[in-house]
Amino acid sequence: MAERKYSIEEIDPSRFFGPYNTHFKVYKAKYPSLLLSSRGNTITVKGENKDIDEFVKAVDSIIRYMQINKKVTLADVERLVQGEENRSQVETGAERGIIIHGQSGRVITARTKNQQELVDQVNKNDLVFAIGPAGTGKTYTAVALAVRALKNKEIKRIILCRPAVEAGESLGFLPGDMKDKVDPYLRPLYDALGDMIPPEKMKAYIEKGIIEVAPLAFMRGRTLNNCFAILDEGQNATNTQLKMFLTRMGPISKVVVTGDLSQIDLPQRVQSGLEPALNLLKSVNGIGIVRLNENDVVRHRLVKDIIKAYHKLDKTP
Repeated sequence: MAERKYSIEEIDPSRFFGPYNTHFKVYKAKYPSLLLSSRGNTITVKGENKDIDEFVKAVDSIIRYMQINKKVTLADVERLVQGEENRSQVETGAERGIIIHGQSGRVITARTKNQQELVDQVNKNDLVFAIGPAGTGKTYTAVALAVRALKNKEIKRIILCRPAVEAGESLGFLPGDMKDKVDPYLRPLYDALGDMIPPEKMKAYIEKGIIEVAPLAFMRGRTLNNCFAILDEGQNATNTQLKMFLTRMGPISKVVVTGDLSQIDLPQRVQSGLEPALNLLKSVNGIGIVRLNENDVVRHRLVKDIIKAYHKLDKTP
């Protein structure tokens, strides 16, 4: 049995090992054939040389990733160790994976291969559909791309909208004016923007109409030109609504439609327009379609297992 020592010097060792050694427990679970122990900033590794070499290579990659991304969660570490995290920014240079720098210097990146595919498709096409289950970063990545385009002065406005459809409960009783009533539907979009733009600047952008967050119904009769428009929760748009939105595109615009075909909240007799649109437009030049799956989940690790469990339930006769 070989023994090797590895010193963590490029980053704060506490970031590598995680609070209460939570990250280190993930490493141990990934390499059960190795005996891993730590003291200070040094890891002692015992096992077969080929297994040690694989572990050291993985640790080097994780450390480089942590150097690029100042905020790394336990879920990020789990994806890195399992090889599901997009390491393109580690392997080919930091700039490839980075979309923008958000609040407090936070680096916002394409975290998985399919998220990077979404970035590439948006760079290449004017209309992109991003389809996948909850937690796969569809909306967040699309909003980051929109903010990047605004910062780079590629467009003059960002327009974010959602169908105002309840997910099982009614919000019609809420007090206030129209904005107060529809804001709960649009909260996820505000949350994503809040990670990328300082509060004062975002407030000013919204007041000046540079950033507009609105329900889908408000798009009727408009031309969306010189803007980056995102339709979130596209599975809750009917055929008529989706056609209306897509035909708003102006000569200078980017449009991203996100949706999850497994979470349609429309009334039972109302058909979603998203899947028919995908089938109708899949061969049109200039339109990209990206399909994300449970391997792209960037929320808590249990979300992936929950999605798999529900997929099995849906397939049960």
